[in-house]
Amino acid sequence: MFACFVSTASAKPAPLLVLGDSLSAAYGIALQDGWVALLDRRLQASPAPRAVVNASISGETTAGGLARLPALLAEHKPALVVVELGANDGLRGLPLSEARANLARMLTAIRAANAKAVLIGIELPVNYGPQYRDGLRSMYRGLAEEFNAPLLPFLLDGIALDPELMQDDGLHPTAKGQPKVLENVWAVLEPVVRRLP
Repeated sequence: MFACFVSTASAKPAPLLVLGDSLSAAYGIALQDGWVALLDRRLQASPAPRAVVNASISGETTAGGLARLPALLAEHKPALVVVELGANDGLRGLPLSEARANLARMLTAIRAANAKAVLIGIELPVNYGPQYRDGLRSMYRGLAEEFNAPLLPFLLDGIALDPELMQDDGLHPTAKGQPKVLENVWAVLEPVVRRLP
């Protein structure tokens, strides 16, 4: 639930910024059916409406997100940034040390911009092997602890193994799966949003 309050200020509340890859860019489905668009509609209908800026790009890596982040922070001045990156680094077999360093620099920049951060993790297919998959999980957990950032360990929890909720590529949710993706995100995001100024 959102707190309802009356404000005399004319300025709109600072938006939420989602910086992600194809999982947040509504790959393979209509943009308005993606979980970020669903989040925007939920927040706009709340007692304290707040816009959502979707800066997600299909194929984005942590290096790409890091390169784009300063301009996004300057333009949108978000109150909160949801970082959903790392899947493409993993799918390309890029060193986890580089992905971790990129994400750490992003979280540092978000903090310096006086914004909150929420980190979203992803799981890789089993054929990537336990060492790399465990390393990816540890990377997200370690960053969340280091930066005191709320973490959703696996964006597609309860979705990835359900063929009815996944596209034929086995990587991206269908439109039918997007509300479930939002519920996964909302469980971590809602307490943070509730405390935003």
